[in-house]
Amino acid sequence: MNDKIQTVKMNASGRVQGVGFRWSTIQLAESLNISGWVKNEIDGSVSILASGESENLAQFIQKIKNSPTPFAKVKSLQVNYIAKRVNKGFNVKY
Repeated sequence: MNDKIQTVKMNASGRVQGVGFRWSTIQLAESLNISGWVKNEIDGSVSILASGESENLAQFIQKIKNSPTPFAKVKSLQVNYIAKRVNKGFNVKY
């Protein structure tokens, strides 16, 4: 098992729904070899579960903070490191 693999559960709020945020998050995750999912929440926020090598995960988190698409505006990003690990793929969760 690679001990450099970390997992985070994030919640992004702001203008993050209806602006291509989930699609852009998937593209970003695939480019950084991050596994997990992204999901719209009923309160207007977006939840993300992401697993990857610590360096790639740090880049992923920073790019989510700065918004993966120019049409979105992340006002707040909560990041919690968790023990769970996602092994393959990144998709939309409904």
